[in-house]
Amino acid sequence: MLIYKIFRSDEWQALRRDGSTTGAPVDVADGYVHFSTSEQAAETAAKHFAGEADLFLLAVETNRLGDALKWEVSRGGAEFPHLYRMLMREDVVWAQPLPLLNGAHDFPAGFKEAE
Repeated sequence: MLIYKIFRSDEWQALRRDGSTTGAPVDVADGYVHFSTSEQAAETAAKHFAGEADLFLLAVETNRLGDALKWEVSRGGAEFPHLYRMLMREDVVWAQPLPLLNGAHDFPAGFKEAE
């Protein structure tokens, strides 16, 4: 199953450069890397990245994460995937720009079907 991480351009570039990351500032503060399912990703973008440009959507295969991936109840009682280790560059299956289009983020065509 694919899960998704939204990164700002500089965060994605740092992961590419360094090979690993503890995540965005919110991830560091919470002690784990926040992810969303395909059904949760648009709401995550709207809630936490409203109006932000220069974002990237990263897809990560859950099978690559092992026991460090935990599903925990969060927003609205839904379970969200949380990674309790560094995110590694090799964990990322693909990354695509997540541009703003008419004030909303334009997710890549077929990203939900790619699971």
